[in-house]
Amino acid sequence: MNSDFPRIITLLRKERGISQKKAAADLGISQALLSHYEKGIRECGLEFLVKTADYYNVSCDYLLGRSPEPAGKTISYEDIPEHDPNSKEKIAAGGVMASFNKKLVVNAVTVLFSLVRKTGSAAILKEVSTYLMLAVYKMFRVVYSSNPKNDQHFFTVPEIVALGSSSAAMSMCEANASAAAKGIAAGNGDSSAEADDMLITANSLAEEYAGSASSLLNVIKNSEARMMMISNSDK
Repeated sequence: MNSDFPRIITLLRKERGISQKKAAADLGISQALLSHYEKGIRECGLEFLVKTADYYNVSCDYLLGRSPEPAGKTISYEDIPEHDPNSKEKIAAGGVMASFNKKLVVNAVTVLFSLVRKTGSAAILKEVSTYLMLAVYKMFRVVYSSNPKNDQHFFTVPEIVALGSSSAAMSMCEANASAAAKGIAAGNGDSSAEADDMLITANSLAEEYAGSASSLLNVIKNSEARMMMISNSDK
C-alpha cells in the first residue's frame, strides 16, 4: 500500500479548507470511504486517483509521493537557479551530481532564509544561522580529516571534543528556534511575532519562489527518504 497517498490527500483537503464530507461528495464517494482512503485503511483504484488529481489540480505522481512538486515535474540541473556564476566551469572537476546537490542546497537555504525573515523573529534568524554554520563546520572538519597530513592545530577545539560539542550546540539552536517559532521566548531571544502569516504549502512556495522552491521540496523528499531508509533498516 502506498503510504504517501493517504497523507497527501488529507494534506491537500485541509490546505484548501474543504471538509471531508464535501470532498467526498465532490469526488462521488461516501465520506466513510474517503475517511478510509485518508487513513490508509483501503487502497483506491486508478479511476479515483485520476479524479482526485483533477479535483486538487495536482499530478498523480505528486499524490503517490513520486514527485515533491504538485505539478509532478522532475527537476533537472538546468531548472535550478544559478547563484554561483562560476559553477558551470567547475562541473567537470566536481562531477555533475556534486554540482546538482550543491545547487539544491544553496537554493533551499535561500528559500529558508527568506521564510525566516518573514517570521520577524531575530531569535529564529540567529538560531537558524548558527545551526547552519555549525553544520558546515562539522562537515568541513570531516573533509579536513580525510588527509592525515592536515594539522589539527588548524582548529581551536580538539577533534575528539568537536563532534560532540558541535552536535550539542546544534541541538540547543534547534530547541531555541523551535521555542521561538511557537511563540515562546527561549533564553534572551524573542518569540515569533508574525507566525499567523507563515502559512506554507507546496503551491505557495512554488508561486513565491519559482525554481528555488523545487530545490527545497527535493531536499525535503531526499532527506525523508534517507530517514525512512534508516528507520526501515532497524526493523
